[in-house]
Amino acid sequence: MTTDLLVHVEAHARRRPERPFLWTADGVVQSYGDLARLSAALAHALLAAGLRKGDRLVVQVEKTPAIPALYLACLQTGVVFLPLNPAYTLAETLELVADAAPVLILTGTDRAAALDAAGVGDARLLTLTGPGGLLEAANSLPGTFSAPGHSADDLAAILYTSGTTGRSKGVMLTRGNLASNAEALADLWRFGEGDVLLHALPVFHTHGLFVATNTTLVAGGAMIWQPGFEAGAVLAALPRATVMMGVPTFYTRLLAHPGLTGAAVAHMRLFISGSAPLSPATFAQWEARTGMPILERYGMTETNMITSNPHDGPRIAGTVGRPLPGVEVRIADPATGAPLQQGEVGRIEVRGPNVFKGYWRLPEKTAEEFTGDGFFVTGDLGAFDAAGYLRIMGREKDLVITGGLNVYPAEVEAALDALPGVAASAVIGVPHPDFGEAVVACLIPAAGAPPDDEGIRAALRDRLAAFKIPKRVIVLDELPRNAMGKVQKAALRAAHAGLFSQGQGQGQGQGQGPG
Repeated sequence: MTTDLLVHVEAHARRRPERPFLWTADGVVQSYGDLARLSAALAHALLAAGLRKGDRLVVQVEKTPAIPALYLACLQTGVVFLPLNPAYTLAETLELVADAAPVLILTGTDRAAALDAAGVGDARLLTLTGPGGLLEAANSLPGTFSAPGHSADDLAAILYTSGTTGRSKGVMLTRGNLASNAEALADLWRFGEGDVLLHALPVFHTHGLFVATNTTLVAGGAMIWQPGFEAGAVLAALPRATVMMGVPTFYTRLLAHPGLTGAAVAHMRLFISGSAPLSPATFAQWEARTGMPILERYGMTETNMITSNPHDGPRIAGTVGRPLPGVEVRIADPATGAPLQQGEVGRIEVRGPNVFKGYWRLPEKTAEEFTGDGFFVTGDLGAFDAAGYLRIMGREKDLVITGGLNVYPAEVEAALDALPGVAASAVIGVPHPDFGEAVVACLIPAAGAPPDDEGIRAALRDRLAAFKIPKRVIVLDELPRNAMGKVQKAALRAAHAGLFSQGQGQGQGQGQGPG
């Protein structure tokens, strides 16, 4: 294992500079030689803009082919790469900028003007593209760069958590975190120089920026760089790809497209899903339609990837596979911290070279999230099966305790998603005057008539114990999700907190809630 991704990139550029690294949607090809020259010129441009090792660079731009080179320029100089979602409001952006204290902010022309008017302290504002932008400055700068010495523990990036359960926190990731995880994934998923990854993910998140891009860079593969996900465009590009990474929403939308057939994906080597739970129903539908089982893996911003279903071997629906090489995963009792046995549900804890350095400017919070022996407490609940595969049961904060009994939302959601008429589900707990919390199901109906409440209850009786069956069913047009497709259950709980108040709905029956 190396301690730095630059070792791989420099080797590929030196050995085969003409090899394609990236194809854009409009057909422009960027080779490994081009990537090396552009990243070197951008490294010089960053230094000319006043940044030094350890300084933060905020990048809030639409997805552009220059992002990988800019990220590598930060690795070369030791500047800390800090991407922000371009969909954030001005207020959200200002809050994170104030916390990050960057030296330079790269953004678009309109956002730069708004930030300038609002005030960003001592930070300098530049555009990435266009007249006077960083790319224009790089055009006249050298295409080689002598990187200073770096260590595996040096800070490489800060990614702000999505904030689905509270205030966003800056996750500090080191060079060693990123390199070790990318190398493990490239080996586990059999990535090689002949692979072409279809990249339709955003690049302000760990999935598209690190899992997808870093794994490709380690292997010396190529990417088809799409500005975003659109089912027709993805299907049109698939014949040139060998691998696709996506969130579950990608797969459900492709399943709804008539162009998805076994023949359309016959040349593909691997489909990978992450960032949110993949329902067993989607897994089964995809395999039936294409003949290829999706490989689901599990990770989070703080840990990079933790586990994965195998490339060679059974990929089991509803599980996220075994721990990556060098990564320790244990299941602990949430109340006592004591290790639990195989099959018992508890808190997932992780230790290894993949685990982050800490939360930016939050030393007390960082200390709270680690055990005395160095395991990071993920906040997720899970259990290992007899084959050593991990099954995620949901967030610890999402656990529903009804009448003193534990209900794991993932178990109920899997049963609901398998029913006819249910396109997607999210199970939450809401206050109940008798049971403490009540199990509530929020559903998106499949095409056609909305799900029948009593039919759902009857269908679940043979699958779930009575206390797990939802007391109410709420039919919605859509579930609130973050940018990576993860359901925001805190928003659902807040929206329906009064469902059983004032004596309403205290019995066992169900009813259709507000849409």
